[in-house]
Amino acid sequence: MYRTHTCGELRIENLGEKVTLSGWIQTIRNLGGMTFVALRDRYGITQLVFDENTPEQIKNQVEELGREFVIKIIGNVVERSSKNPKMPTGDVEIIAEHLTVLSKSEIPPFTIENETDGGDEIRMKYRYLDLRRNPVRENLELRHRMGQEIRKYLDGEKFMEIETPYLIKSTPEGARDFIVPSRMNPGEFYALPQSPQTFKQLLMVSGFDKYFQIVKCFRDEDLRADRQPEFTQIDCEMSFVDQEDVLNTFEGLAKYLFLEVKGAKFEESFPRITYDDAMNYYGSDKPDLRFGMKFSEITEIAQGKGFKVFDSVEYIGGIVANGCAEYSRKKVDELTAFVQKPQVGAKGLVYVKYNQDGTFKSSVDKFFSPDNLKSWADFMNAKPGDLLLILAGNKNDTQNALNVLRLEMGDRLGLRDKNKFAPCWVVDFPLLEWVDEEKRFFAKHHPFTSPKTEDIALFDSDPAKMHANAYDFVINGVEIGGGSIRIFNAELQQKMFNALGISTEEAEEKFGFLLDAFRFGAPPHGGIAFGFDRWCSVFGGSESIRDYIAFPKNNSGRDVMIDSPSVVDEKQLKELTLKVIK
Repeated sequence: MYRTHTCGELRIENLGEKVTLSGWIQTIRNLGGMTFVALRDRYGITQLVFDENTPEQIKNQVEELGREFVIKIIGNVVERSSKNPKMPTGDVEIIAEHLTVLSKSEIPPFTIENETDGGDEIRMKYRYLDLRRNPVRENLELRHRMGQEIRKYLDGEKFMEIETPYLIKSTPEGARDFIVPSRMNPGEFYALPQSPQTFKQLLMVSGFDKYFQIVKCFRDEDLRADRQPEFTQIDCEMSFVDQEDVLNTFEGLAKYLFLEVKGAKFEESFPRITYDDAMNYYGSDKPDLRFGMKFSEITEIAQGKGFKVFDSVEYIGGIVANGCAEYSRKKVDELTAFVQKPQVGAKGLVYVKYNQDGTFKSSVDKFFSPDNLKSWADFMNAKPGDLLLILAGNKNDTQNALNVLRLEMGDRLGLRDKNKFAPCWVVDFPLLEWVDEEKRFFAKHHPFTSPKTEDIALFDSDPAKMHANAYDFVINGVEIGGGSIRIFNAELQQKMFNALGISTEEAEEKFGFLLDAFRFGAPPHGGIAFGFDRWCSVFGGSESIRDYIAFPKNNSGRDVMIDSPSVVDEKQLKELTLKVIK
């Protein structure tokens, strides 16, 4: 027997028991006549004691021990004279009688502590060591807990978990596919699924009216903190539903997870914001509602006063930072430099200090009177003591820059508390978006998204004005999931393909199986897919989904631990009828 208890299990109630523990050595403290060893496993840490009564043979073994050795210990549970209230096992320790070294360890390349000295790259190379650290282990425990609770809730709502294929057909739209050559079909290729979209629609045609799957998806796209080439979705679909049914069902899932996993109870319905309002007030279709600072457009009241910077632009808008009128010139200059960074893109920043005594001080006093500035402040609902921050330019770019500035001010003022949650739904998205470089429309979500019924006639007259039966779920400025009511008849689906520039022949080649299925009685259906990794990271208070994936890739899409991707030998390439062109 390697253990009778785990290293996080023993309490004062176990005094006098003889126990067997196994685990890794966290630390060794040699105090001369006594040696203390902290023994760690997944469940916690227990202190072992070797003193003057320890047999000589064991003392000699202790001299040879090092960090991360795997050992087995047999001993008696006693009360600690110097208790540690920060440890669950801090009231007890083990007086060792027998010691077995199960496995020795070289000196690790970084310290395996909560606060480690290892950088990202070295910890990813030795990910199996990084996983021994408490913060990383706790992240995966959170992920496990969420997975179990998701299944529990959806099973209670009569959803069936059904697996769909990983080797599928490559289709247009979306990100690049990962391609898999077929040895048995030379010159032909599978694709790894970017999502199970068409399969879940086929399951609806098959009569499985409530489907879900916690499933791997694959997209060959540029990476960042919240993207990985392989990621996990909570994929869901329902039949005989409209948008309201879907939102209510999955708002229920969200509220359940908030309560069961985070202990946060939401009594009221989540706010619903139209796409247009989200862009006009926050400059983002994933607004962070933990704080205010809505945009105010002052174009009409700020132009025509001889200030060329304002008079020559499409859009002038700003935010109000409450209580910041006392910002020093240095702080304002820092904000100006911030908005002029390439990733923000503004040409400059206009500030207006609304002083406590009701006077104004601004960077444009030369062009605007105190009455002009007061009209801005009143329009933007500013109060004495507030700071107005204003940007100008073309509408899209300026709203994007204001969004970044708003989030920056939220950080500086401590308004983006990771332990506070502000979920919302964003609805009424555009169905299509025009891409100038391609000179054609692309689907805002995907080609199977249904337009609003009242907009269908616009396919023939003004496709750009069409709205989608689509919705996104957002928490704290992070898009957690998105979905739509689907097109479920072949005629409407072909109209969508036509708008996207997909010919009848191409549609038949790429999606013929789905269009055929629609001819045999397809129910109205819709669904949603949540980013499981993202949801975990938001609940865990992290900005990177890598922290919640056991073996993630780096920003170049490499697994530096196993050194992948890698070259394959000529024999494999020949079997696949492939040749690498350098």
